[in-house]
Amino acid sequence: MKVCKFGGSSVKNSTQIKKIVEIVKRDDKRQVIVVSAPGRDETYDEKITDHLLNLATQGQHFLEHKIDVTEQNSFEAILSKYNKLCDDLQIPKDGILDNLENDLQNCKLQDDKKIAFFLSRGEHYNAKIIARYMKKVGINIKLMLPEEFGFILSDCYTDGKVQEQTYTNIKKHLVLKDNEKVIIPGFYGITKGKEIAVMSRGGSDLTGGELAYALDADIYENWTDTDGVYEVDPRVIPNANVIPRLTFKELRLLSSKGFNVFHFNAMLNCKKSKIPIRVRNTNNPTNKGTVILSERVPMEKLVGIAKLDNMASIHIQKAMLGEEVGFTAELLKIFGEFGINTYHYPTDKDDLAILVEQEDLKGNINNLRRAIDKRLKPDNIFITYSLSVITLVGIGLKEDSFTIVDALTALKENNIAFEMFDMSPSKISFHIGVAQNISDIALETLYEKLLTKDNCIC
Repeated sequence: MKVCKFGGSSVKNSTQIKKIVEIVKRDDKRQVIVVSAPGRDETYDEKITDHLLNLATQGQHFLEHKIDVTEQNSFEAILSKYNKLCDDLQIPKDGILDNLENDLQNCKLQDDKKIAFFLSRGEHYNAKIIARYMKKVGINIKLMLPEEFGFILSDCYTDGKVQEQTYTNIKKHLVLKDNEKVIIPGFYGITKGKEIAVMSRGGSDLTGGELAYALDADIYENWTDTDGVYEVDPRVIPNANVIPRLTFKELRLLSSKGFNVFHFNAMLNCKKSKIPIRVRNTNNPTNKGTVILSERVPMEKLVGIAKLDNMASIHIQKAMLGEEVGFTAELLKIFGEFGINTYHYPTDKDDLAILVEQEDLKGNINNLRRAIDKRLKPDNIFITYSLSVITLVGIGLKEDSFTIVDALTALKENNIAFEMFDMSPSKISFHIGVAQNISDIALETLYEKLLTKDNCIC
């Protein structure tokens, strides 16, 4: 059995939906189909999920992002989108358009419950439309809604976590014969009190991953609009290649530094059960994409280079800092109190640096400084803004530290200064901090030296 998830770009219009139908028909093992809400609408070029959030918040969502789309605009965009999908696919609208309009106009829920309900409608009705079209073209498909088979989430309505009972429910209700297929809307579930809850954004990936785990699938296919995971960001390096295979650990390191392929939590249980995940392109289905494995033979020493922009370094100086028990723990506690995620902690006897996302410091930096001054009494605090962290990843690096030498030599030969260097404890990645205004040049330099065929260290 294969579990297949199709993202918003893969189901954004009738043309894309017809593509996924052909993909499903091409392989009898593709029995469990998870679909997202349709992608951007034609009029406002905004995601349907964002329109639903705008509607749930009486227009505040787009207003806060300085986007000129009103609550009424969003209502019309949503109905127009689903109406057009039905027309283009030539399927009946009864039970879809009327029910959707009723859900959006007559919801009596409040606060997070209302937001969760509205957000879930994107996947809910798109799955109904795609199921009808699949039946029309002769696929033996049945629609199963999360509220029907018991996809149980915690009571945090807008960030629900999958509960153990969900796995039992999936095994019980999703028993398919060889010629049967099932389509399931992603992203949402129900609480134990049978109220609608959604997972974090990108939750359709989570739905697919949890279904693959519960059903012990042979593979989880994640269909999107890219050929796979690239060696580097193709927006910076247009001729970058797709990585054919990499481990969960490698992808974890790359995704934490800007490789936003899909929701990493979707991989956790697949990793636990050693279920491979293959990232594939709906628009290029013959391409094999990237397969993510629990283990691989480390033929490639370096698989990818990620770049994380808009970082800041907070450098703290204090005499005898290294001998002060609990200093680092207290410092990290302060960052946690301000809700700021921290990345690396390069340190020596009298200095400690913390890397954070620059955006997290907005509105916090003054009070953060005060808290550090009061509780830790440092000699100095220096902040460097607009940094980029370039991360080189590959399990083969553990046995080949000379790659570090090659990387730093390449930067030196091209007169590219770096602000920071740090190697991970696992020795399968290392990080170089450079000024953001030269980060693309640094990335191109490292790619040319370490990953092109002429210079590849594979």
